[in-house]
Amino acid sequence: MDSPRKAKKANVNREPKHSQNQSSRPPQKDAYARLLSQHRSSKFSLYLEQYKLNTRNVQQDCERRQGVFDGQRRGQRRDTATSHDGDVESGEELGSLKPNDAKKHQKQQRKNKDSNRDVVSKEVDQPGGRLQSPKKSKKKNLPKHPEDEKIREGTSKCGVDVQMLSPNGFNYRTVCFSASNANSPADKGKNKGGRGSKKQVFDAYMTSEEVSHGLKRGELIQGQLRINPKKYNEAFIPSPDDTRDIFLDGIVARNRALNGDIVVVQVLPREQWKSTPSSAVSVEEQCSDRDEQNNKYQNISGSINTLVTVVYIVEKKHSRAATGFLKHLPDKPFALFSPVDHRVPRINVPLADCPEDFSSRPGDYKNTLFICRITDWAADSNFAEGRLAKSLGQAGEIEPETEGILIEYEVDFSEFSDEVLDCLPKNLPWTIPPEEMRKRRDLRNECIFTIDPATARDLDDALSCKQLPDGNFEVGVHIADVSYFVEEGNSLDVIASQRATSVYLVQKVIPMLPRLLCEELCSLNPLVDRLTFSVIWTLTPEGKILNEWFGRSIIRSCVKLSYDHAQSMIEAPEKMFSAEELPPVDPMHPIDEVHQAVLNLHTIAKNLRAQRFLGGALRLDQLKLSFALDKETMMPQGCYIYQYRDSNKLVEEFMLLANIATANHIYRKFPELALLRRHPPPKAKMMDELQELCDQLGIKIDLTSAGLLHKSLNTAFGDDEYTSARKEVLTHMCSRPMQMALYFCTGVVKEEQNFKHYALNVPLYTHFTSPIRRYADIIVHRLLHVYLYTHEHVIALTEVEKQASHCNDKKALSKKVQELSSELFFGVFVKESGPLDSEAMVMGVLDQSFDVLVLRYGVQKRIYCKSITGLDAFRHRKVGKKSELTLLWTNFLSVQVISVFTLVEVQLKSDDAPLKYSAVLKRPEDSAS
Repeated sequence: MDSPRKAKKANVNREPKHSQNQSSRPPQKDAYARLLSQHRSSKFSLYLEQYKLNTRNVQQDCERRQGVFDGQRRGQRRDTATSHDGDVESGEELGSLKPNDAKKHQKQQRKNKDSNRDVVSKEVDQPGGRLQSPKKSKKKNLPKHPEDEKIREGTSKCGVDVQMLSPNGFNYRTVCFSASNANSPADKGKNKGGRGSKKQVFDAYMTSEEVSHGLKRGELIQGQLRINPKKYNEAFIPSPDDTRDIFLDGIVARNRALNGDIVVVQVLPREQWKSTPSSAVSVEEQCSDRDEQNNKYQNISGSINTLVTVVYIVEKKHSRAATGFLKHLPDKPFALFSPVDHRVPRINVPLADCPEDFSSRPGDYKNTLFICRITDWAADSNFAEGRLAKSLGQAGEIEPETEGILIEYEVDFSEFSDEVLDCLPKNLPWTIPPEEMRKRRDLRNECIFTIDPATARDLDDALSCKQLPDGNFEVGVHIADVSYFVEEGNSLDVIASQRATSVYLVQKVIPMLPRLLCEELCSLNPLVDRLTFSVIWTLTPEGKILNEWFGRSIIRSCVKLSYDHAQSMIEAPEKMFSAEELPPVDPMHPIDEVHQAVLNLHTIAKNLRAQRFLGGALRLDQLKLSFALDKETMMPQGCYIYQYRDSNKLVEEFMLLANIATANHIYRKFPELALLRRHPPPKAKMMDELQELCDQLGIKIDLTSAGLLHKSLNTAFGDDEYTSARKEVLTHMCSRPMQMALYFCTGVVKEEQNFKHYALNVPLYTHFTSPIRRYADIIVHRLLHVYLYTHEHVIALTEVEKQASHCNDKKALSKKVQELSSELFFGVFVKESGPLDSEAMVMGVLDQSFDVLVLRYGVQKRIYCKSITGLDAFRHRKVGKKSELTLLWTNFLSVQVISVFTLVEVQLKSDDAPLKYSAVLKRPEDSAS
């Protein structure tokens, strides 16, 4: 079996083949002969001979409908627009190949097929429970190539329900599209043009008027498209009630929409629904929910169905940019760009965009990473058109890879323009104007300090705590007053609103604001006067709020503490800290005063936290990987699981308290204009399935509310190593049905019950505490300022909602970029320091593979049975929601059973592909030794 990385390597060096046979295609006399001419593999020929009678019976019905098989042949082309191994033989659509070229193309495609790709199971629950050999299974099974799948479907293409028994004993039930239905994307335009003209691959989009009417009548559905990153032919949009997902099968169904786009889909007529093999395992990475749809889209066979197709793209959220590699196509005026992300189609780019010597020396660029932007994707082509943006450098190097990620996800990392910088104060060092001081509460003599990561330079929040004579406490949260420097509507405000968030990579930060602001003038650095927005409470030791004050202020931080410093103070309440153990402290405030303030805050925070969780809040802590970097090269020297400790919890509690208080203030004043943050409840269907699985596994967990879920996770497990690992896996499983929290304008979301934040279990919430790195917080500061001081209506509702939507998009992209940056650095670490051994726990089991959580590093990897060295055979079975694999090792008498929560030993090893790595399952006997 070739591994995925070998397939990709072959892709780089392989050159296209061209047929010398220019003869015209002879007419085919029956469907059986046409099939053989389309697919010349001996395996498939044997297969067709075995079922020749069945296919001819179907063909007689098919021939009564003109041109039906031509449409099916087009269907074969459609899923070649993107392939798992990123390789094609021509930049033109396959239909333009000569007969012999087409045969060679299909033969070459099958030869280089990635054998580890996740496909519908053909080895599941065999009659008699036979073990399947990973070495021989490819010969026993039906063809796995997308073209093979479609030709197999072609034998029943007339709405006929055909029972097929494969040579290895599998019973397939195929309900195919009706060829006569005009709504089929394959059939539209099939009679257009004469001989040699291009045929329609995708449907034409509906008009905006048709879409508007269809949405009003409930005939169309609008939603954001998600494409499975590991199975690029599978995509989803949320159902109208947002409780489950609707499945889109194949590239044609997506109709040129890309991941993240807002699309409108049409539910296909029931006679066009197509079921997969009855043994299929319906699992999507992260958030799959495809076993059945809501009542309107109910399954007819209990398996996955083709239900919808994209008819309109409302908004192209995807950047249309991708990183990838160039392939030379001899005698063509263009080169082929193969994106690294298989969810993006291959792109034809003009040779003029390529390096000058690319045509003469294409091998010199086989490992060069490029950025390409899609400019067009015609309805009659499998391939998009595009232009090369730039050459990034060698694949596998951190900086080129990082730049590619930033461009692909539309992160603006350019230098700020002179026009933007002109909005900043000119006279440096800057001091607070006397007239501004008179407008604010002066807190410069108070013991106020910051607690942040040791490397942080944008310090936007500070804390204070002093005990009152009556035993209560005056606690303050002080936030950088960024809105003072960012004047609404000027060039600085425009660029900040466009960026919307700072983006944190492993090695650097892409700031939302110029560094003069985020690291100097706004940052609450120690021993300098700074402008702030403060909320000050009078609290009891138990955390009950007795009084609250909001207003603009001036502070002077007395010390910059790291989380480590604060944690040391919490863990040693009686210790007398020396000046050498801490950063410089303002002489006005002795170290002991700071220490006592931290201890008091910690005590109150513990009480606030306990109250929150008693009140029904939820926190799902997942393992987070951090890196130790070389200060000069910025290469990873080591990595570790980030520890979330009491000092982190202390800061979090008071930030939450400030955000909740601010949300209530601005909503009270601006019930139609407040910018709040809501967290929708998890998808009900997925939660029901998770509950069923947990019940079957004997895990007592209550998923009916956020609070009961939190209680279950924190009381059902012990402290030993196994149960701690099991809790981590279960936490990941519980996070999959969860939805993203969203900014919104209260005047747009009419039902107040929809304002609720599910995880925090509070009716109103917003973001107020990080204006240096989040533009949403700047809007909230402006609303708060209007509420407290000017009482004028300053922002239009449409502007608030537009900015809320933009902030949601940018926050989601930022999160993805952070994840990719971490993956990039861990790939480098594995390459430089690997192989790495670790214990892992199984998170999920599919028919031919299983997912593990690598406990030492907190990364998730998929292990494919067919790639396990030393494995003789494996068997899959599923009872209810519980899936199980039985592995039989070579020369090993016992078997290994893999199910959810199984502990295994793995080794992380670098792949041939740049910065990619795999998890290798170790034999049980090796693990024990």
